[in-house]
Amino acid sequence: MTYGVGLTAILVLLWLTLSGQYTLSGDYPLVIGFGVLSVAGTVALAARMRILDRETVPLAPAWSLVPYWFWLGGEIVAANFAVLRLVMKPDMDVEPRLVRVPAEQRSGLGHAVFANSITLTPGTVTIDVEEDGFLVHALDTSFTDPSGFAEMGARSDVASDGKRKVL
Repeated sequence: MTYGVGLTAILVLLWLTLSGQYTLSGDYPLVIGFGVLSVAGTVALAARMRILDRETVPLAPAWSLVPYWFWLGGEIVAANFAVLRLVMKPDMDVEPRLVRVPAEQRSGLGHAVFANSITLTPGTVTIDVEEDGFLVHALDTSFTDPSGFAEMGARSDVASDGKRKVL
């Protein structure tokens, strides 16, 4: 029951944030009705599939990841500028690389957050996931710095109790 309420709250907040519909005037009741149906349908499907548990609705880790999301946003902006500088060079001497990145996360959630964070960062894509690491395609050798991956890995390490490792 707690996980159902938590999932509902998260989906409502996500829907409100993405839709921007906060009033009931004009055509908005129809849009809000669709939002309510979408949230209710999603929670009902999750309950029917019996996947409303700590792994599917990780409420505690979500709060500990808020600072990480802000840090990752800054890294994404910086990586966008790095890719822009790289592709705007007249000679465009790009050297793509495949690198293995170790993953030492304590939970499946931390593992998934790390892999997705690599893919969200421009210039890198996680192309293979293994137990102990990832195979990452980097646009250039400048995106293969092990210390950058290590920092992201440490920051994304979230255990199932929601606590991050100290950097």
